[in-house]
Amino acid sequence: MNPNFQFSTFNLQRIQVAIADDHKMVVKSLSKLLDSSKIAIVTDIYYTLKSCRGGLTKSLPDVLLLDIGMPDGDGVEFCAEITKAYPNMKVIMLTSYKEFNVAKRALHNGALGYVLKNAEPEEIFTAIETVYHGKQFLCEEIDILLKKTGNDTVIWFSPREKEILQLIADGFTTREIAHKICRDEETVKTFRKILLVKLEAGNTAQMIKKACEQNLVH
Repeated sequence: MNPNFQFSTFNLQRIQVAIADDHKMVVKSLSKLLDSSKIAIVTDIYYTLKSCRGGLTKSLPDVLLLDIGMPDGDGVEFCAEITKAYPNMKVIMLTSYKEFNVAKRALHNGALGYVLKNAEPEEIFTAIETVYHGKQFLCEEIDILLKKTGNDTVIWFSPREKEILQLIADGFTTREIAHKICRDEETVKTFRKILLVKLEAGNTAQMIKKACEQNLVH
């Protein structure tokens, strides 16, 4: 850590941070870094999305550092779920993914920050402090990438949405899809409505046609 780095004076108490990442060495290093700082303290650690989902019902941090490639699911899809459930909690995606589409989808799903795992400690501290106060923070690589590639007309689909879209295209009924993805029929119906809106389709036939045109299904 740069010895000349100065923390903001308006931080009178440490920000409570939870980490959801299955890379134990990364978690250990990051926890040690944050706990030794004057800005944040690690309150909870989760190695799966399932444990994180359960833990948040009992202990809600100010900021959640969330990995994308978790062993039991997609962190970006999970981000949409938890930011809806806990709107006051700020989420920072801490990841190795530099791809435009991943970053764009993370922000669309409610992440307020996006930081690469090879970031300097100062950048991680700044990200935590910035999102804690309700402002967006993007690491330099992603910020440049989004500005270069920015396209507000692009529509992003979560892995679950693509999965259900493919099942619909394959001719499965709502009940059959619910059974395949282990969800109830109402959840599948909700997904259908979302897909119709995103694809600007009036019915299932139009939806499948547009999905084929955009190579979303095969």
